[in-house]
Amino acid sequence: MTQAIASQQLWQPNPQTAAATALARFMQATGQAGYGDLWQWSVDQPEIFWSQLWDFCGVLGTKGETVLVNGERMPGARWFPEARLNYAENLLSRRDAGPALVFRGEDKVERRLSRAELYAEVARFQHFLIAAGVGEGDRVAGYLPNLPETLIAMLATTALGAIWSSASPDFGVQGVLDRFGQIEPKVLLCVDGYWYNGKAVDCLAKNAEVVARMPSLLRVVVVPYLNVRPDLSGIAKATGWSDIAAVATAPAVIFRRLPFAHPLFIMFSSGTTGVPKCIVHSHGGVLLQHLKEHQLHSDVRPGDRLFYFTTCGWMMWNWLVSGLAGGATLLLYDGSPFAAGGAALFDYAAEEKMTHFGTSAKFIDAAAKLGLRPGRTHDLGALRVIFSTGSPLSPEGFDWVYREIKQDILLASISGGTDIVSCFVLGNPLLPVWRGEIQCRGLGMAVDVFDDEGRPVRSTKGELVCTKAFPAMPVGFWNDPDGSKYRAAYFERFANIWCHGDFSELTAHDGIIIYGRSDATLNPGGVRIGTAEIYRQVEQLPEIIESLVIGQEWPPGRNDDVRVVLFVKLQDGLLLDAGLIERVKQQIRNNTTPRHVPAKVVQVRDIPRTKSGKIVELAVRNVVHDRPVKNSEALANPEALEYFRARGELADE
Repeated sequence: MTQAIASQQLWQPNPQTAAATALARFMQATGQAGYGDLWQWSVDQPEIFWSQLWDFCGVLGTKGETVLVNGERMPGARWFPEARLNYAENLLSRRDAGPALVFRGEDKVERRLSRAELYAEVARFQHFLIAAGVGEGDRVAGYLPNLPETLIAMLATTALGAIWSSASPDFGVQGVLDRFGQIEPKVLLCVDGYWYNGKAVDCLAKNAEVVARMPSLLRVVVVPYLNVRPDLSGIAKATGWSDIAAVATAPAVIFRRLPFAHPLFIMFSSGTTGVPKCIVHSHGGVLLQHLKEHQLHSDVRPGDRLFYFTTCGWMMWNWLVSGLAGGATLLLYDGSPFAAGGAALFDYAAEEKMTHFGTSAKFIDAAAKLGLRPGRTHDLGALRVIFSTGSPLSPEGFDWVYREIKQDILLASISGGTDIVSCFVLGNPLLPVWRGEIQCRGLGMAVDVFDDEGRPVRSTKGELVCTKAFPAMPVGFWNDPDGSKYRAAYFERFANIWCHGDFSELTAHDGIIIYGRSDATLNPGGVRIGTAEIYRQVEQLPEIIESLVIGQEWPPGRNDDVRVVLFVKLQDGLLLDAGLIERVKQQIRNNTTPRHVPAKVVQVRDIPRTKSGKIVELAVRNVVHDRPVKNSEALANPEALEYFRARGELADE
């Protein structure tokens, strides 16, 4: 089946265009003949590669003489131990009057900031932070939409050497406390409300409760979004954003150059199996990795217009905003991606001449189900690259992009995670796109696929691993002084090897297919099956909007075998009947193997997902087995879990 997926080439780079990319120039500068050679050199000679990348991307700061200490240890390797730099300084290095960002909040708000205006706003807010007593190592938290103010606050914070963390305002009170309560911020930024699908959602009461239950806070800043002057009387220690802007003046941003490993961001795991892990990322590691991924892998050039549909609770926001360091204009969006009859994002792309369009595989699936044909309805002439992540993009998703958006475009399916706030495998402007495959392993990332015994395998499914240290590895976890939680998360499966938890395959093209999360992999009769293999087949049927599959312990009370249970969300007004069940099973049987065919197919009203749109197989599996779901606050729609509880269909043969 895999070879059938991978056999079709959908796009080939134009040689003349490819020669003009930064990746081609970097390859020439390093004396490598092709991408395969370049990748092998980058993982065999990491000290030379990362040092040359620093120079090629023009990192501001002092590099020092030493690149790597204890490089054989994972964790334990130390990168650029003599370096001094600042992430925010590199993002604000261009002071011309060109555009820094465009913001759209559905069809309600549109704003623009030049680079000079962005710099001035950062200086003003930084002055407020200093007056509030924020210094190196302190935490500042944003409970905010994807607004310009979020970017401004992050840059002001990190320029000082304080640590930034963010969550989107659709999180409930407990979900925010589970995250920010662990890191004890001195300053919290929140918003009076936000728009979603044309509806105003007020946040003031929720903000007041969060602030009342977070004793570490010295100051609270409320950003107006729904109202020009929101009533802040119910929120302790609160100041309006506009009040700060009116009184805080500073001639220049203070950039404190810090050690390479100085904490920059605290990111949070999804938290669906317990209190979220607090993952600490560094100034140097994030900056170098993002510069590499934007400029070399994604062909982001000065003047490009970079967009990713994301909230501030997803790592793609952090990835997006680093585009400023390469001279791109950021296109920010807050709200429903399907506002304006489903066309909101493509309207934005056409009107702002978007060059890079980033979204999720689920958005692509949904757009296809809606029958959108943006290549015919919108002028997308400026668009060169489409990114997809969040879950595996099906081969049919690839087909839809090339059929309905644009034929001459780089479709970069990318995968990594919050754990590294970047990618292990991603796109490449010098390589062809093969149907259903991620193009390549990232430069400097010694990615491999291991079998259960820890042996490398090809054209066979196994565990995605990284066998050598890399700069974007986390500094560690917050409140994990001996590093035990950090080691347990990634390094217990294989000694001295990062095991990422993706069920994957390296293909004949040296591309990658990801079949789903390893901990959600099905195992009927001892045969491992990736969940994405089933989703790919089921969601081709027009009656089915979305699906979720688990392994149910069977017979009950035993955990030595499972049966495959498929839950389906159908188009409005449809009911699951015997005929549709048989069509679902036949579709799976004809295109996979008999072991993939579910023993049970069950209709549900909705599929539970995280705030970033990922479906949660493990939470559903716990509900089906009458086990507690430890942190339903992490879900965007926790009420959907009830549709899976005590289902009579699952109690019989």
